[in-house]
Amino acid sequence: MRICGIKLRHDGAIALIENGRLAFCVEQEKRDNNLRYQAIENLDDVVAALAEHGLDSCDVDQFVIDGGGDGQSQVLSGTDSVTLKWGPYVEPHAEGLLTSYNGSGLILEGRAFPYKSYSHVSGHVASAYCTSPFAQSGQSAFCLVWDGSILPRLYHVERQGARFVECLFPIVGHAYAVAGDHFGPYKDLDRKPWDLGVAGKLMAYIALGCVDDAIVSVFRELYEECFAGDTQRARGYRTEIESGDWFPAMHAFFAASASRLDHKRDEDILASFHSFLEHLLVERLAAAVQRHSRLPGRHNLCIAGGCGLNIKWDSAMRSAGLFDAVWVPPFPNDSGAAIGAACAALAERKGFVPLEWSVYGGPRLLRNEAPAGWEAAPCNMRELAKILASNKPVVFLAGSAELGPRALGGRSILAAATSAGMKDHLNQIKRRECFRPVAPICIEDRAPEIFFPGTPDPYMLFDHQTRAEWLDRVPAVVHLDGSARLQTVSRTSEHKIAELLVVYEELTGIPLLCNTSANLNGRGFFPDAAGACEWGRVDHVWCDGMLWTKAA
Repeated sequence: MRICGIKLRHDGAIALIENGRLAFCVEQEKRDNNLRYQAIENLDDVVAALAEHGLDSCDVDQFVIDGGGDGQSQVLSGTDSVTLKWGPYVEPHAEGLLTSYNGSGLILEGRAFPYKSYSHVSGHVASAYCTSPFAQSGQSAFCLVWDGSILPRLYHVERQGARFVECLFPIVGHAYAVAGDHFGPYKDLDRKPWDLGVAGKLMAYIALGCVDDAIVSVFRELYEECFAGDTQRARGYRTEIESGDWFPAMHAFFAASASRLDHKRDEDILASFHSFLEHLLVERLAAAVQRHSRLPGRHNLCIAGGCGLNIKWDSAMRSAGLFDAVWVPPFPNDSGAAIGAACAALAERKGFVPLEWSVYGGPRLLRNEAPAGWEAAPCNMRELAKILASNKPVVFLAGSAELGPRALGGRSILAAATSAGMKDHLNQIKRRECFRPVAPICIEDRAPEIFFPGTPDPYMLFDHQTRAEWLDRVPAVVHLDGSARLQTVSRTSEHKIAELLVVYEELTGIPLLCNTSANLNGRGFFPDAAGACEWGRVDHVWCDGMLWTKAA
C-alpha cells in the first residue's frame, strides 16, 4: 500500500508511505537551493519526486493533500492550470480528525487522480503520534497542536482513534512573531501579516534580555482585558478568532503594551513576553490534564505545530512533571505536513499505528563535478577530523537530507567549538545576526558531562544549560544565556557524523563540534557539493567520502 502525502502551500513537500514505512519526504526548499518555505507551484514536482525513487504516479494507491488555508488553490500541471480543493484548517467536530474531503482532478502526467484531504491539524496530530515511541509501545498520549493561525489545541490519541479535548487559551501561535513587529530588531511599521522566520530569531534574541516581573504583570492584565476576560473587547476578539481575523486585535494588544512599557528595553519586553506565554502554557496545560485525568492510558505528551520548534517551551512542558514522557518530532511545523497527510490516511485505514521512519529521509545528494577553482580528493574521517581540529570549518554533506528545519549532520557546517571567535565567524559567513547561537552536536554518552540535563536530544528540540566547567572549553556553542541547542548522536549510529565525532574525540578529547545548517542565506540545504563550493564561504566541503578544497 503506497500513500503519497502532498503539502502544496508554504513548506511544500511530497512524502511517500509504503507499507507502513516512510520511504521519503522531499521538502521543496531542499531542492535546487530553493527559498525557505518554498511552495509546490507545479504538480510536475510530485511526478519528479516519485520518479527519483523509481515510481510512476500510477504506482501510488492513495494521494492525500494537506488541508488548511483558504481551502483551495490553483497550481500548474505542466503548462495547464489546475484548481484543487482541500480540507479545512481544523477538524469539523471533536471526533472528526479523520473526516476527509474527497476530491478529484489531481492531474499528474496528464492523468487525473482522485485524492483525499484531512484538516491541517489532523496531519499534525497523526505525524506527531505515529512517529512517537508511544505509538511503538501502544500507549495513548495527549497531543498539543499550536500553529501560527490557531489557538493551542489539546487532543487525546489512542491506537483506535483520537479526539479533541479543549483549547488551552485564546492566543494564536503567531502572537510570538507579531511581538517582533512591535519590539526588537525586526520591528516592521508596515505590519506585514506573515513572516515565518521571525519567531526562531526572536527565541535567540531574548537571551539579550531579562525577565521583568513588572513587564509580565502588564502582559497578564492586557491578556485578560484583550483576550480572555469577560470584557467587550475580549468577547469581540474571540469572535474574530472564529473567522480567522485576529491580526488587528493582536496588533492592538501589543500597541497597548508598548504605550505602557515605553520606558523598558525591547529585549527585556520580549524576554518577559516569552516568559508570560511559557507560564500560561504550562499552567493551562496542567489544568487541562487534571480536568481530563480519567482518560485512559498513561500521561504522555506529543507536541506539534510551529510552536513545537520553541525549545524553551518544550523543555518547560517536559520539566513540569505533568507527563511520563514528552515527544516532539523533528518536523513539528509544516515541514512535516506532507508526512502528516499521509499518516492521517494510514490512520483512517488502520488506526493510529506506528510509522517506521528515519530522520534522514530527505532528498538524496546530487552528484556532479568539482567547479572551477576547487580540487577533489578522497578523505577519511581521521583526515577530516584533523582539518576541524586546526580550527577550519567544513561543509559536511552525508547521505540523504534531514527531515524538518534542523541540520542534524546530514547538511551541516561543522567546526571546532574551542575558540570563542568561531561562533562570530560562522554567523558572519552565514550573514546572521551576532546574537544568533551555534548549536553543539555531541556524542550522546558524553552530553550529561557537559550540559544539563544533557539527556538524549537527537533532533535539537529541548533546551540545555552548559555546565560551568565547560563554558571556557567549548565557548563557540554557548548561547548568551549559557544555554545550548544541543543535538546528541549515539556513538553506535551508522550515520557518518557519528564516526566523525568519535574520531574527533579520540584526536582532541572534545566530544562535540559546532553545527549549523549548510545553506545559502534564506534558502534550504545545499542539494550537492557544487552548491556549497559556489557559495564559497568555507574552504573545505566534505561530501560522501570526497573532500573538495578551494584552490589557493
